[in-house]
Amino acid sequence: MNLLEQEGLRWKHFAGEAQFDHPISYWGAVLDAREDGHVDLLYRWDPHSACHLHRHTAAISSLVLEGELTVIDIDLETGKETGRVVKPAGTWVHKAPGDVHIEIGGPEGALVLFNLYAPSGSLVEGLAKDGRVLDHQTMEPILKSKARREAT
Repeated sequence: MNLLEQEGLRWKHFAGEAQFDHPISYWGAVLDAREDGHVDLLYRWDPHSACHLHRHTAAISSLVLEGELTVIDIDLETGKETGRVVKPAGTWVHKAPGDVHIEIGGPEGALVLFNLYAPSGSLVEGLAKDGRVLDHQTMEPILKSKARREAT
């Protein structure tokens, strides 16, 4: 599969109210998921758009394939920015679970490959600015969807 030719992927659009002065508009596609807790995802951001505030509950590696992605770490107690990193195309990072952040696409947006390892099945928590968990994403629905597609 050529990840830069994305027409055959099933993209899901995520949108919402602006957070931290950025509109929410990004897209995700599952490339693969395995029972051992590994999942490969492709995400793309619209230009100058962010994803929802979240915390990874799994180890994650990312590779920026196109564009540029800014990652802003947020302190949930104060709601303030604690760090900012701009990742141009070619940037690879591995992170342990736990940091709270948003990601913002650059002037041309961004295309990013994510590899998560979630042996417990827990992937990510979507958060409110006050730290409340709004949703909790797990491997279970991804694996069920994969099994349905393979059965047809």
